[in-house]
Amino acid sequence: GRPKGEHRSAQHEGTPKSPPGRPKGEHRSAQHEGTPKSPPGRPKGEHRSAQHEGTPMSAENPPGLALGIDAGGTQTRWALADRSGAIVAEGAVAGFSAVQMQSPDGRAAISAALAVLAAAARAAGPLAGAHAGVTGFEAAGQSGGAGPAGRASELPALMQQSFGGVRLCITSDIELACRAAFEPGGGYLVYAGTGSIAAYVDAVGVMHRAGGRGGLLDDGGSGYWIAREALRRTWRREDQTPGAWQRSALACTLFEHLGGSDWATTRRWLYSASRGEIGGAAVAVAAAASAGDAEAKTILAEAGQELARLALALVHRHGPRPVALAGRVFDLHAGVEAGLRAALPVTVRADTSLRRVTLAAHVTAARLALDARPSTQP
Repeated sequence: GRPKGEHRSAQHEGTPKSPPGRPKGEHRSAQHEGTPKSPPGRPKGEHRSAQHEGTPMSAENPPGLALGIDAGGTQTRWALADRSGAIVAEGAVAGFSAVQMQSPDGRAAISAALAVLAAAARAAGPLAGAHAGVTGFEAAGQSGGAGPAGRASELPALMQQSFGGVRLCITSDIELACRAAFEPGGGYLVYAGTGSIAAYVDAVGVMHRAGGRGGLLDDGGSGYWIAREALRRTWRREDQTPGAWQRSALACTLFEHLGGSDWATTRRWLYSASRGEIGGAAVAVAAAASAGDAEAKTILAEAGQELARLALALVHRHGPRPVALAGRVFDLHAGVEAGLRAALPVTVRADTSLRRVTLAAHVTAARLALDARPSTQP
């Protein structure tokens, strides 16, 4: 689940396509080629979007507005684009993820969020197509799998039904974020929020990834990882020297965040909190680092090193390209980005531009939906 801490763009007018390799932190393209099918022999572990055809458009069925959706666990942002690519409406509804499809309560929550979103979108005009990036959704071929597991495979049909059977394309939220940062083939996105992942959409629209496998297995450098590492170090020190926490700015800040300094409090919080709540404790680590705590600074620098590993994995596989950094972990403290930059070999730094970007993925989704529509021109 990726956190949605990004702002909504103040400028939504269609703009010319960015040159290849240029991050779109300053402007976004009004033109996209969609997600072409991968060529024969596409390696396992790559991603092809889930396409669902709705009512085809024709001269008798004039095109309406294109709907873009960026769905995450915290909130779901949406935008509507007209035929020129201009954004005519946008908003937010309750968050949801594909994982919620596995339970009746979760499916009900998704249906409720989609109903609110559909009503708000239709108030602006008829819909002609939609493109959605959804947390937890894996289309056929991604991660070497056969597609969404269990009831998650029913999400496309549920969404299409909510929007009246319009043409619909669903991808993961990370693929959408990558497309918001770069044109296909343009560069790598390193995203760090509650979890962490690096992604690359190549020139033919296939997504490649490194990381993003969850906190139990990895998610190095993420908010979850930072909080867990700080708690691990704090309690290991307590094993060695009980009461040492009182002389540690990091431990004091952490325990204030948790609401107590005893193990019972940490245990109760750690094993009842959601992934997002645990990741949120990274703000306490950042606060301690800002107050000068050396151990907190070390943890944040090591988080940057973990995120650099993700970028280097893609560089190793696909060659030097620009790297865009996004997600709330980079907003915590300058030490994270500094640690990442320091971990990149000099040769990579010489060949790779690195920059922060602010994403408006729901706007990108709307324009992808616009571009995917059949033309009504003769």
